[in-house]
Amino acid sequence: MTRSTQAVTYRRPSVLESAGGVGQLGLETSRGATPAGPRDHPRFFSGFLTSPQVAAAGLLAVADVAAARYHQQRFTASLDPVVTGSGDRLRFESFSGCGGVYARLDVLAGGLDGDEVGHGTTNVDVNNPLREALSRIGGDDPLHLRVGPEELAVTTLDGPVVEKKVPLPDRWLRGFAEAQVISAGFELRAELDAAEAVRFLRSLPRASGREARWVVPAGRGLRPTSRPVPGAVCLPGPERLVALQRVLRHATALRVYGPAAATRTAVAGAWEAVLPGMRLTLTLSPDAARGFSGEGGVLDALATDRAAEDAELIAVLLAWEPRIDLADLAASSGLPLERVRAALVRLGTSGRVGYDTAEAAYFHRELPYDADRVERHNPRLRDARALVSAGAVTVEDGAGTVMADDGHVHRVREDGGTSRCTCLWWARYRGGRGPCKHALAVRMARRSAADGDTAWGAVDPRATTALGA
Repeated sequence: MTRSTQAVTYRRPSVLESAGGVGQLGLETSRGATPAGPRDHPRFFSGFLTSPQVAAAGLLAVADVAAARYHQQRFTASLDPVVTGSGDRLRFESFSGCGGVYARLDVLAGGLDGDEVGHGTTNVDVNNPLREALSRIGGDDPLHLRVGPEELAVTTLDGPVVEKKVPLPDRWLRGFAEAQVISAGFELRAELDAAEAVRFLRSLPRASGREARWVVPAGRGLRPTSRPVPGAVCLPGPERLVALQRVLRHATALRVYGPAAATRTAVAGAWEAVLPGMRLTLTLSPDAARGFSGEGGVLDALATDRAAEDAELIAVLLAWEPRIDLADLAASSGLPLERVRAALVRLGTSGRVGYDTAEAAYFHRELPYDADRVERHNPRLRDARALVSAGAVTVEDGAGTVMADDGHVHRVREDGGTSRCTCLWWARYRGGRGPCKHALAVRMARRSAADGDTAWGAVDPRATTALGA
């Protein structure tokens, strides 16, 4: 498994101190992206939290996910949460070590009382002494929050005093990208009030088997069902919602998001705790034993040059907006809405946009890692390009064939917008984890032929290549 090392440095450890009876929470930042370009230790906010105990619990929940491996649990180094300042809110994000749970705490305008929120993205230090201090915050304790160094420290401190180096596997990077692409296809499936949310979450098992679980709205709550009946919501690995227990007593509602169409196979879903001035969302992969990295939702966007070109144009128009308006982007760029959506998917694969299920909208951020590796090291994408470059793909209208490197000929065809292939990958997943490498290769070849481009390798227009996966 390919991996790199993510190095983060801070001027000092994040701390929670008391001064004159007021808590002072200082979250130290690493090097990050800002509207003015990369900056060491950017400063995003200074002011009070309107619900200190709730914010502390939410931040601990995000840190819990960053440190967790829900499948084959063992100790692993964790990457500090990512914070994004969006002008009117702060977003804290993390991803589990097993690659199957994405967590985000949105501290909205109603949860903040202070200076205007800055713009940019970076890591924040959440260390063990800070975690212990946050867990002791009382409900009536006023709490001042500073995200970034003190103004005096910006000019007077030199040299890092805290450095962390964390292994960063490629599957973790791909998972972060896949999670937001999958979330863009969710819609609200159920909403529980505070009492029902508490009852439901406390009824969940602490451990579960490999079988998918399903719940169905019943009255004001949710009840388990043994099969995906109409209206049912998939709950894969319910023990992975344990981080919501941190904020459960503060929640005013629980919202559940998932794909609109019911399927017999397990699917991803998002579970959102509505809090005073905040939202905590956990997005779960379709299986506790598998992360988001192999879901294949980003492959089509990565496989087309046009989406890459469109993404570069759209990226220029992003302005750290907390809610990206597709119609405005289409008008500003001159691109149709479908191409804008494809460009945003492409940008999502490099961590430059995320998706907020509560607002059904993308938001701008710049993840602080080498996210271009998501494309360079995606095995299906890499293999598809190799097939086209080797001249193994032939294309004609309707259907076609791919000569794979194992000597087998695979037929690919289009079936109602879904690609089908004769390979083992399609036989196993039936398109549930995105297109296979043969289908991707055919799509690349067709686009190249249509554009008169030979960048992907030789394409024989007289031959027949199957499209699908």
